[in-house]
Amino acid sequence: MSPRVNSEITKDIPKRKLDRNGIGELIHIFKYLMPYKGMYALSMLFLFLSTLTALAFPALVGPLLDAGNESQTQSFLIRLLPNLPELNVNMVIKILVGILVLQGVFSFLKVIITTYVTEQAMADIRKDLYTRLISLPISFFEKNRVGALLSRITADVTQLQETFSWTLAEFIRQIMTLMIGASLIAFMSPRLALVMMSTFPLMIIGAMIFGRFIKKMSLKTQEELAQSSVIVEESLHNISVVKSFTNEAFEQLKYYTGIDKVVGYAVKTGVYRAFFSTFIVYAVFGTILLVFYLGVKQVEAGAMTNGDLLSFVLFTVYIGASVGGLGDLYGRLQKSVGATERVREILYEEEELILGKNIAPLDIEGNIQYKDVEFSYPTRKDIITLKGLNLDIKAGSKVALVGGSGAGKSTIIQLLMGFYDIDQGSILIDGKESNTYELRSLRQQIGMVPQEVILFGGSIRENILYGNPAATEAELVAAAKKANTWEFITSFPEGLDTLVGERGVKLSGGQKQRVAIARAILKDPSILILDEATSSLDSESEKLVQDALDKLMEGRTSIIIAHRLSTVRDVDQIFVLEEGQIVEKGTHLLLSELKNGKYRNFLQMQNEGASSNELVL
Repeated sequence: MSPRVNSEITKDIPKRKLDRNGIGELIHIFKYLMPYKGMYALSMLFLFLSTLTALAFPALVGPLLDAGNESQTQSFLIRLLPNLPELNVNMVIKILVGILVLQGVFSFLKVIITTYVTEQAMADIRKDLYTRLISLPISFFEKNRVGALLSRITADVTQLQETFSWTLAEFIRQIMTLMIGASLIAFMSPRLALVMMSTFPLMIIGAMIFGRFIKKMSLKTQEELAQSSVIVEESLHNISVVKSFTNEAFEQLKYYTGIDKVVGYAVKTGVYRAFFSTFIVYAVFGTILLVFYLGVKQVEAGAMTNGDLLSFVLFTVYIGASVGGLGDLYGRLQKSVGATERVREILYEEEELILGKNIAPLDIEGNIQYKDVEFSYPTRKDIITLKGLNLDIKAGSKVALVGGSGAGKSTIIQLLMGFYDIDQGSILIDGKESNTYELRSLRQQIGMVPQEVILFGGSIRENILYGNPAATEAELVAAAKKANTWEFITSFPEGLDTLVGERGVKLSGGQKQRVAIARAILKDPSILILDEATSSLDSESEKLVQDALDKLMEGRTSIIIAHRLSTVRDVDQIFVLEEGQIVEKGTHLLLSELKNGKYRNFLQMQNEGASSNELVL
């Protein structure tokens, strides 16, 4: 039977035509089976043998009925194999038992070998997919939703796994059963075979007509169910808003309306399925009844034996089941083509860098220059973010970037990290163009402490070691102490092995910030980027974090994206940005005294209690 457990996971995978291009897509993905081609070929051999042994049952049941009768010499099996010795009941029973044993062995070996090969191949696909995904540039993730990308590793690969382990084998089995069975019944009685086969076009046409309506209703059901799920997700994510506006009844009404539509479409789908099932029952059993009737007439006329009629009917059932199953299998193969296309889209994306490459560590001082840099984001080419930007930062200095939302502060940092390629101009690090450095080596020399720290769901130890997985225990503890984290870490019973929860939910904001600082200290970068790491903390946490940041900035080129201007009073230089250009630069004292200056205006707004969110993002 089909692994139906995967139906919910794979239901959103699009179907593609199983034409030359579709088959070509499947062949491309077959390269993952090539390392195991010998074992896969062996599994196909066992599939062929298990199919033959399965078809031997209806072929021998008729001769079993005829065994010992005078009509045995007229049996189709004797006519097919004229040198076959006369059969008796005991002999046929022994042969059937032997075939039963062989079929069990063949089926067992086929399943075991296919499972091993498929799991190995799917593991290779998942590894390649993840390696390629994590190697793709930031611009790729701006154009693709993370949920959709996760679907490639889960739903799409699950669909391919089902195809290689079950669907393809079953498709081949049903084709073999149909071809061998049809050949045998044509040999047994051409007239009865013609009558039986003539009903297939009617069933196929009926299946296509009903299938079209059922598919249409099923899609509408899924769409309405998805909309209902969105209502639930949004209302639960924003439960505080729902309750504060006392809109529980309003949300319930929206959900109830959606569910009622789901029920309506599902009932219509059920009606079409009921009609289709009734049609199939009439077609199949009507055909069998007609075959029985005509077969009995042939038995009475001496054209075939009772055993042949029984074998013929059993073969008819086998063939009918194969024809009925091919429609579902064909649809699954179409889904597999769709899954293959989506997987290959990622596998053929141009990657940003090659992971696992041995890279010699860089030794840079930290001089940074932006010369006439122009840049537009790949997804917003019509908007120029940086317009001929010129910026000079000396090694070991502390500078701040100040400006309104969309001024270009975050863009400057992203270009320094190599997340995007600039359109014009150049970015120099120690006098050398940044795009000539090996990207991974360059990023190893840049540390970042963001405003909104996101930790991984493991332990505190794992999150700090993320800065340098090869660090010793002594280096880890030293970094933790320098970042003012050691005191709260040792207050936990599990210490460094304390689990932080998903996205660090078990730690306070100040604790997460200090873990991020410890991580940056352990990385020991030449260039440090601080995205105003204290702006959302209480006064006590802010003091501890600021003290840790001061230690971290010692001897490094430090770039601060300033949200609160009180935190940049002591930097060496402040750059004020507006519309992608530097409009002011100087120390805090100098800029604060400029009449009608942008920086002075920002200061006045903050002193008047304006929201800092209006100033900087």
